[in-house]
Amino acid sequence: MNLRRRALALLAALCAALVVNAAPAAAANTAYVFAYFTESPNMNGANYGLHLAVSQDGLNWTPLNQNNPVATPTAGTLGLRDPFILRKQDGTFVILATDLNGTDFSQNSQYLHVWDSTDLTSLTGYRRIRMHTLNTHTWAPTAFWDASRGQYGIVYSASNGTDVFMVNYTTDFRTVTGNQVYFSPGFPVLDGDIVVDGSTFYLYYKNLSNGLLYGARSSTGAANSYTTYTSGLRQGNAMEAPLLIKNNAGTGWWLWGDSFSPVNNDYYAWSSPNVGGNSWTVLDQRAYTPPLNAKHGSIAGISAAEYSGLISRWGTPAWTRLKSANFPDRYVRHADLVGRLDAYPFDPYQDQLWRMAPGLADSAGVSFESVNYPGRYLRHSNYAIRLDTNDNTAAFRADATFYRVAGLADSGWSSFRSYNFPDRYLRHSGYLLRIDPISTATDRADATFRLTG
Repeated sequence: MNLRRRALALLAALCAALVVNAAPAAAANTAYVFAYFTESPNMNGANYGLHLAVSQDGLNWTPLNQNNPVATPTAGTLGLRDPFILRKQDGTFVILATDLNGTDFSQNSQYLHVWDSTDLTSLTGYRRIRMHTLNTHTWAPTAFWDASRGQYGIVYSASNGTDVFMVNYTTDFRTVTGNQVYFSPGFPVLDGDIVVDGSTFYLYYKNLSNGLLYGARSSTGAANSYTTYTSGLRQGNAMEAPLLIKNNAGTGWWLWGDSFSPVNNDYYAWSSPNVGGNSWTVLDQRAYTPPLNAKHGSIAGISAAEYSGLISRWGTPAWTRLKSANFPDRYVRHADLVGRLDAYPFDPYQDQLWRMAPGLADSAGVSFESVNYPGRYLRHSNYAIRLDTNDNTAAFRADATFYRVAGLADSGWSSFRSYNFPDRYLRHSGYLLRIDPISTATDRADATFRLTG
């Protein structure tokens, strides 16, 4: 009996020790982080470093670090494209990216850029890893955990005579197995994104033969095991870089696509209640706002603490943009010193950035100072909106002051009532900005804006 008691006591002590030393459960993902690089139509906004943005709803994004890079490669081409964030099995992150600085797609590289990070407030262990010895590129990495192998798969675009996806396996993102063809469906493919949901592996990709985005799936994630199951998707004229993300609430999925024609760097999105079905619905652009000038990125879920930590570390923009409620592809900007509404993206992209200052005539209101023409403010003159230099007269201060109120067409958005003509609101008409009395539903929509980064 004494031996039995001692054995039971030893077992109890061992169980207690295991409980004490067990790793804490990972915090639930309640927010999102977006990694990307930047370009704009005339390349005024081109930057080939690692950029980050955050979101609480997964649709509307706040750039961090003033939309400047949080890290830039120090080897290879000294620039990146197509950054990919993966949360590893231990809860930390790894970031992979294409080794290409700029748009010379004739360059070949056998390497990927890699960083490690605990919580994305700092990036450590920068290195390049060699994926193959072929005379080809190593573009658009994505990575996933393959539980059956006990390894991570790194999948990327390459060419072995035709455009295919290659895969290498790793446990540490430092050494990798030899490359092998992962997906070659009989036509050229580009820009794979892989998400594992339960026991199903989903691979979204671009079919280069017709320019459409598709989804394929596999029950094992093994090379050459995928079957395409969706119809082709596209918005705009030309699209690439599908980006698949599950809603943190577990109630649906989003698919993003990066458009490069007729203008560069515009994102579009779809939604679906069931990623396994062929039921993607185009999202209204009112519902989402990608990061400024963002190109070919990736999205990962993060916890509330990680979200707060990222904002604390990198900061939110000192500027804002005003997105139209009824023309959600258009933003308030100045052009030739005239206030207007233009379709995004455009250059100079800084024309749409505003510093919301306390109202010049009443600090309870707001005034809009141009970021790229500091000292100039939006003001009305004969009811039309101009960008004029503050001459510090009482008339100017009054003309440049507005009261922010709940959106006249959507209370979750904003409208702006004139300080000195309180029956008039900032609105667009024929894409030109002015202040007018508001009476109809169209008027209310014209006078409603979303403030965004």
